[in-house]
Formats: sequence, C-alpha cells, structure tokens
Amino acid sequence: MPLPVRWRYKIDRWRSQLAQMFQSEPKQMRPRLCPACGTLVGASATKCHACGANVNYSFAAASKSLGRWMPQTSPVTYAVLAICCVMYALSFIITLKYQGGMGGGGLMGLGGIATQISVRLGASLPMTYELSQPWRLVTAIFLHGGLLHIGFNMWVLMDIGPMVEEMYGSARYFFLFVATGAAGYVASSFFGHLSVGASGSLLGLIGVLLAATTGRKTPAAQALRSALIRWLIYIAVLGLLMSGTDNAAHFGGLVAGYLLGRVMADRNPADVGEKRIANALGWAAGIAVVVSFGFMVLNYLQNT
Repeated sequence: MPLPVRWRYKIDRWRSQLAQMFQSEPKQMRPRLCPACGTLVGASATKCHACGANVNYSFAAASKSLGRWMPQTSPVTYAVLAICCVMYALSFIITLKYQGGMGGGGLMGLGGIATQISVRLGASLPMTYELSQPWRLVTAIFLHGGLLHIGFNMWVLMDIGPMVEEMYGSARYFFLFVATGAAGYVASSFFGHLSVGASGSLLGLIGVLLAATTGRKTPAAQALRSALIRWLIYIAVLGLLMSGTDNAAHFGGLVAGYLLGRVMADRNPADVGEKRIANALGWAAGIAVVVSFGFMVLNYLQNT
C-alpha cells in the first residue's frame, strides 16, 4: 500500500535535511581588506600587494582577530581593569585562606592583602632582589594592597585611560601603560621599596598627556594641562601625608611617561609603517606581561 502524499513529502524533507547535515556547501570566497593598511585584496591572496603585509599571519592580522573579542571602545583599558580586579580578588582569597582575616584594621586596611602574599604573587622588591627577578617590574603593576588602593587606582584608570587610548591607539597605549609602570618600579626598587599597584603606570599616563599638551595654546589643551597639574598636586600632597605611598614609583612613572610622550606622536598611527611599529610595541608589551605572569605562577608554586 503506497504511503500518503503527505507522509512522502515529510520523508523527502527529512531526507534532504539529513543530507545537508553531512554535506558542506562550497564556501563563497570574497575579497578581504588588508589588516595593516586597509587595501582591498583578493579572496585567495596571502600577501597585500600595497604594503606587503601577510594577510593571515602578521601582528596586524593577529591584533584584528583578538580585537573581535574585546570591547569596541577602550578595549585595553577594560582589559587592564579586569586583570587588576581578578588579581586583587585572587590575592584577597589567598590572604583569607592563609591568615583567616581581612588584613589590617581601619579604613586604609580594609580588604588588605598580606605582605607575604603580595611578595609571592610578584610585588616589586629592592634592587638586589629585582635584578634576579625582573618580571616583578611588570607583575607588580597589576597587584594592589587593599580595597581603597585598587578602588582609587581603577577610578583614575577609567578617568584618563580611555582618553590616552583614543589618542594613541590601543597598541601603543598598552605599551605606554606597561613601560611607564615598569620604569616606576625601577625607581622604587632603587630606593629599596617593596611595592605594588598601578600608580606608576597612571602617573605615566599623566606624564604622556602633559607632554602632548606642552606648547599647545588651544583652550582645550590648556584646560587639560591645568587639570593634570592639579591632579599632580593632589597626588603629591597625598603622597606626603599618607604613609606607605611609593612616591619613587610615582615619580619614575611620571618622568618615563613624559619622555615617551615627547618622542611619540600623540595621534593614531597614520601610515603602514607607523601601524607596524605600533603593533610591534603592543605585542612586545603583551608578551612581557604573559611571560612575567608565567614566572609569577612558577614562583608561587615553588614557594607553596
């Protein structure tokens, strides 16, 4: 007895859907844009005919692929914020585990991280120790000593970070953040301090903005410069009044930021050459952070 037309239709439709599950349609090849210079290249091209960059495997291509997973505005600022918050939460959990307390007492000690935990996780140390463990110059940037400490630093980061990132581009901004923070801890370790925090990097960003506004007579530049100078005065006064403030790291980061700001154009990369340099700087900073965190994990496990 033949099947009804309705059932034959359903069976044919199911058979067609099942066949499509195991058959792949030929992919339509479309022209692409070079990630380095933006020139339209062929669908099967592996190298840009305009700038010579590898379309699939280059700093620019990798940066573009990574950028798809990041926020569209100020991605590096949000990434730094996330890393700092995760590292503080981890430090706090480890402190509770080994000490069963909240750190020091009072407002300044709220959510305090034990000194030995900070040291194991990568705090900056005096120069004699720093020379044998230079990775601490980077890891210390992302560690904080207490709730008020990280709260104030992240507030400043979200206030000025997006401005600098938009001005210089994400890659060079990340390089500036890491480089000025490390420079600050070179100064700090020279004076024999044990220190953590992103303050050196934040002062570095202020130094970059000071350099960018130097000599400019526009009302916007003068207003920004005046606001930055007021920031520096407030920070200097707090540094003198509050015990435990690492003024050496602040000064080192500020000077490094100002010097880098004087030699680096305060705009996004304008051509292929500048984009290559910017991507190389950003990736160098990223690799330095990853390698430093790798040494941090090894150091923590060895001292467990």
